[in-house]
Formats: sequence, structure tokens, C-alpha cells
Amino acid sequence: MRLEQLTFTRFIAAILIFVFHYGKDIFPFNIDGVKDVFYQSNVSVSYFFILSGFVMIIAYGNKTSIDFRDYIKRRFARLYPVYFLAIVALFLCFLMKQQPIDYTGLFLNIFMIQSWFPGYALSFNTPAWSLAIELFFYLSFPLLFNYFYKKYTLKKIAILILLFFIISQIALHVLFYSSFYEGYPSKSHDFVFYFPMMHFNAFLIGNLAGLFFIKGIQKKNYDWPIIGLIVLTGILLKLNTGIIFHNGMLAIVFVPLIILISSNNGVLTRISKKKTLVFLGQISYGIYILQKPVYIAVSGVFNYLHVENLVLLFYSSLATLILCAAISYTYIEKPLRKKINGVR
Repeated sequence: MRLEQLTFTRFIAAILIFVFHYGKDIFPFNIDGVKDVFYQSNVSVSYFFILSGFVMIIAYGNKTSIDFRDYIKRRFARLYPVYFLAIVALFLCFLMKQQPIDYTGLFLNIFMIQSWFPGYALSFNTPAWSLAIELFFYLSFPLLFNYFYKKYTLKKIAILILLFFIISQIALHVLFYSSFYEGYPSKSHDFVFYFPMMHFNAFLIGNLAGLFFIKGIQKKNYDWPIIGLIVLTGILLKLNTGIIFHNGMLAIVFVPLIILISSNNGVLTRISKKKTLVFLGQISYGIYILQKPVYIAVSGVFNYLHVENLVLLFYSSLATLILCAAISYTYIEKPLRKKINGVR
């Protein structure tokens, strides 16, 4: 089952993360009244995690079991080619700038295990911490599917996942507000915010949403509820004074949002299924993982030309990033994915 109306949401989430990293103080993201939202737009990573869990169920939910070898080959083909391209591009950027290279971080990044080592989660290609977590999700999914989702009732699955979700959120906040947490940067910060098990609840809650969805949700016009949930997300971020939304807490709005978008047949769905918007969604992974090398490269050009306009730097980097992601998807990601999967 393909839900193309969800694809464009990936592009929006990827752009919001780019804004969080490089554009929070750039117009219009720094306007009073909305800047509080963009200062927390890294919650888009949680959206990716929940959506990943949801989509995995949609893709495999009707199968009786998952063959691990074929499954992991497909996941590798989806994840690693552009991931490695980002490593190579960033390595070349560091060499050209004669910038010191963290070879331990490079090693951990190559094997996608950096998030398991507090102190190295944000090493080398900073956004790649989430891909190390995504790999953990991918490796765990066949076990969950074959030995949990296919053997227990939906009611029991829901109880256990919701219990794990609640315990995870309580543990996160207890750790954050205890003497254990030493702030950023520290190993305790890496553990609280980037350790894979701290995000597992988001993937599981996405799985649960997918299991409910494939049971059958009525398709109709959900345009206004979708808009309402988007507005509610902004309000929650705007009014937030102490709740940590980074580790899956916003599942309370992301889960119904994903389900409603998947079930919608209104104007929003007809628009989001336009080929151009679907393509933007398809290149979102490249936008996410290539953002650091592209920004560094464009910054280097600006420095060479003695241009110090930060607004121009941000929007030039964004346009370059989208172009590079489109080229990567068309000429690297898709061809390599087909070759690895044995598709002619």
C-alpha cells in the first residue's frame, strides 16, 4: 500500500530541521510569535521516527512473516548510499578547509553506531545521529513483527506499547530534571536526547498507529481536522514551558495527524499527490542527510567571495541543498537502490 499523500510531509519535516539548524534567526522564522515554534522544530525528527514506524507496518502488515535477509537488503539500499555520500562529501569539505577530522566519530558514523556512544552522537555528520537510531529500528522490526505483532492480539499489543511509551516519557523527564543531566554538551545530554532506546517509544507508537490503520479507517474529507492538528502542534510548541517534546511526546498529535492524512480524500490530499510535491517528499532524505556538507560548502564559497549576508547564505544553502538532494535521488539513490535490490 502506497500513501503518497504522506510523502510531501517528509519534505516539510526535513526543511523544518534545516531551519532549526541554520535558520532560526533568519526572517521569517525569527518573527515574534512564531520563533518559539521554530526553536523547537527539531521535533520533526520525532515525526520521522513515528512515521517510519507507521510506514513499516503499512509496507509489511499483510505479510505472514518477514524474511530478514531480503528485508535488510532493501533497508540497506534505502538508507546507506546517500548516507555514505554525505560522509564522503563532508570529509572532502573538512580536507579543503583544513579542518581537524574526528576519526573516531568518522568510524562510528560509517558503521552507523554513533548514537550508542554518548559523547559521539553528534560527531562528524551531526544530523546522522538519527539515522543510527533508524538503523536500530530497522534491525528490530522483523523481530517485533514476527514474534510480537503476529502472535498477540491488537489489544495486548496496544497495552504493552502504550505502557512502554508512558514509562519512556517519565524516565526521560526524571533524568532531565535530575542531577544526572549536566546540560549541553555532555555525555548525559547525548544519552537523554540521542540514545536509541530513548526514541524507541516513537517507533513503536508509529507501529501501533499502523496496526490500527490497516484494520480499516473510513476514508473521507479530513481537511479541517488535519489543519486543526497542525495548528494545535504549533500552539503546544508555542506554549511549552518545560515538557520535552523531542523524544516522541508529540505522538499525541503526530499519530492522529498521520492517520488522518492517510485516510483523507479532501483537497489537501489531492494537492499533496501532485507529482512535484511527491518528488519533493522523495528527496527529503537527501535534504536531511546532506544538509551539513552543503551548508559548509556554500559557506566556503561565501567566505571566498567575502559575502557576509547571513540571510542570503541561508536561502542560497537551502536552494543548493534541494538541488543536490534532487540530483542525488535521481542519479545515485534510485539507481543504486534498484541495483542492490536486483531490479532491472
